[in-house]
This record gives sequence, C-alpha cells and structure tokens, in this order.
Amino acid sequence: MTVVKLSTQAYCKMLLHGAKYPHCAVNGIVVAEKQKRKEAPQLLFVDCIPLFHGTIALAPMLEVALTLIDSWCKENSYVIAGYYQANERVKDASPNQVAEKVASRIAEGFNDAVLIMMDNNKFTMDCLQPIIHLYEHHDNRWRIRDLHNDFCEDWLEAQRIAVSLLDSRSYESLVDFDNHLDDIRNDWTNPEINKAILHLC
Repeated sequence: MTVVKLSTQAYCKMLLHGAKYPHCAVNGIVVAEKQKRKEAPQLLFVDCIPLFHGTIALAPMLEVALTLIDSWCKENSYVIAGYYQANERVKDASPNQVAEKVASRIAEGFNDAVLIMMDNNKFTMDCLQPIIHLYEHHDNRWRIRDLHNDFCEDWLEAQRIAVSLLDSRSYESLVDFDNHLDDIRNDWTNPEINKAILHLC
C-alpha cells in the first residue's frame, strides 16, 4: 500500500479555503510530484488548488479549471492526484455524488488518486485534530482510510502554521477559481499564501 502524505502547504490551503467560506460547500484539487517510477512507496501531495465555493457542481467551469490546472501541473512536474471537498452542513463529512464523480474521473488518470473530505465538526481555531478524512479508490468504490497524525509531513508543524495563518486571517486573501473567474488578475496558485507558509516553516 502506498504511503500517502500531505505537505503542510496543501493541508493549510485546504483549511484556509474552508475558513474563508464557512457558510458554503468548498472544493479543490490536490496535486502531487510526478513520480519517476511506476510504483513509489510514498506519495506526497505538495499543493492544493482551491476551486469553487457555494455551487460546486458546475461541469463547464470544472472543465475549464481542470484544463488550466493540468497545463500548470505539466509546467511544474506535478500531476492532478486528488480532490477535496467540504460539505455545506456542519455534521456532513461524507462524500456525495459530486465528490465521488470528480474523484473517480481523476482516478482514471492517476491510480493512487485520493478523495479528501473536510470535517467541519473538527474545524477549530486551535486546529487540535486533523480536519480531513482520506478515501482511496478500491474495486470501483471509495473507501475510507485510517488516518493517523503521520498523514502530514510534519503534523505538529502543520498545526502550528495553520493556527498562525488563521490568527492572521490569511484566508481573506486566498483565491479560488471562482475568484479568478470574477477577475482574472486573481492568481489561483496563491503565491502570497505559499510565501507566508514557507516563511512560517
């Protein structure tokens, strides 16, 4: 079984996306480094691209976003490797039809694709617990995977940085694809937040 790890940057940006739109469903894409060998013992998700908030099931917008993200991944030796989503309701952390459909499409092009569901119940300012549930694709079904604190490169560092970013209200400057489509000057790769995370590491 491939060991799956999230970078601090990917985890924190997912969390910030949820924090910016606590009243909405949010979703996005996770990207991994392109693997040199067919079977790698560890898969590192290096970044995430926030997609939409509110209405997350717009197929034409998703097509445009995936095309742009795929081009960006090729330029940076990354690959689209998973999908994340936070549902609108606080007590609902289960994958719905949209999540499973998009994640399954990603799995067609990437065998080790994951589906990450954010748990709104665990979302607190002190970030004491991981806010995600990780699903893997087996036998054409998405099955939950046991998650320990080793899901992150360095959980204690990710927790510390997440708290700092929430305290400084960094989520206000996070750009998702909806924001980019409103004004194309908004950069969906979020270089400023990436810099802030790097600075805090």
